Amino acid sequence: MKTILALVDFSDASTNAVSFAAELSKRSSARLIIVNILQKGESEDETTNKLKSIESGLKKYFDLKCESLLAHGNLITTLKKIITVQQPDLIVMGTKGASGLKKILIGSNTVNVIAKTKVPVLVIPEVARFEIFSNKGKNRIVLATDLDLLENEDALGILKEIALLIIEPKIKVLSVRPRNTSLPDLKKLERNFLLSLFNPEIESERVTVFSSSVMAGINFYLNQKNTDTGLIAMISRDSSQLVQKHYTREMASHTHLPLLVLHDSKI
Repeated sequence: MKTILALVDFSDASTNAVSFAAELSKRSSARLIIVNILQKGESEDETTNKLKSIESGLKKYFDLKCESLLAHGNLITTLKKIITVQQPDLIVMGTKGASGLKKILIGSNTVNVIAKTKVPVLVIPEVARFEIFSNKGKNRIVLATDLDLLENEDALGILKEIALLIIEPKIKVLSVRPRNTSLPDLKKLERNFLLSLFNPEIESERVTVFSSSVMAGINFYLNQKNTDTGLIAMISRDSSQLVQKHYTREMASHTHLPLLVLHDSKI
């Protein structure tokens, strides 16, 4: 990673995400850009001072290459312009998360960024901490996938880079399918390909959960392996048989674990 972009609105959730982004930037020697997109009615001077304070604190505490950027306009339109200029490898955002009926109302900015940009997005729940994420005991990374062929084989590069920042990482390639069904040969080939992407540097293995519901299957596995899972990764596609953008958006709304959303298309 060369450039990480962290969106901040000065909430506790986004401030925590900025700290997460700073740790990633420091460990990967990447440039960190802290971005606030000013909304109507907000004070430009006050927001500028807040951004500069965060930038100064990060430089002092983390000793990294960091800069801040204040922009104006619609979130997605403005963010796309920033992406064109800055060419980030990763966007980091915070989310409070939710449960039940509330989840559709929570984190709308986060899910919009996931759905309307093509840069990998790392969603950091307010309860997540980098110290826990990078701990040896939280070394399981779950890549939930529909095993459809990747159009962009480079899409998983960021996942591998982040995984290598964890102590003794283990990647589980998780797929969900109904009971009494067999896996087509093409999907078997794709699963083997995914496993080969991480070997030999990272231990990886396949996992199958049988369920008629993708989200229920994923959540069942995560609940079973909650103690050592540190990161969830999902692939967002324009169209997909199983894990569509709907599922990645739903995960971003309520997960308590960091969620990395990858895009199977080139920017």
